Amino acid sequence: MTLRSTLLSARPSSLTPTPVKEKRGVKILIVDDEAHIRALVEQTLEDLEDEGVELLSADNGEDALALIQAEQPELVFLDVMMPRMNGFDVCYAVKHELGMAGVYIVLLTAKGQVVDREKGMEVGADTYMTKPFSPAMLRSLATDVLGL
Repeated sequence: MTLRSTLLSARPSSLTPTPVKEKRGVKILIVDDEAHIRALVEQTLEDLEDEGVELLSADNGEDALALIQAEQPELVFLDVMMPRMNGFDVCYAVKHELGMAGVYIVLLTAKGQVVDREKGMEVGADTYMTKPFSPAMLRSLATDVLGL
């Protein structure tokens, strides 16, 4: 983590340097049509808010796509089987139609067959995780991707 600090004689010594990423407004979008899954992912990642990470959520693919365009999150945890627009279509739209290849997309789904994993990679997913997932692995992935 890179820290930036400016020393001024009038500055109180109790202030600590502010991480650059905190100033940047790092965002994670959590997308799942099941509220309990969204809540579990949010609980797993909520301590990252102390490091300046903002957690956003959506319960369907169309809303997710709109949020990705508006908020430009660095990381998206995206369910595959959702109403109105599935995760494969959202991922493809973000990576190929919107030209937002820099958004790191994790497909987080119960669909664990090889054909589903292959389709996930074809549409542009960066990582494919199956449910049930390990909260520790999910958090570790988030901190690695965001460099925290």
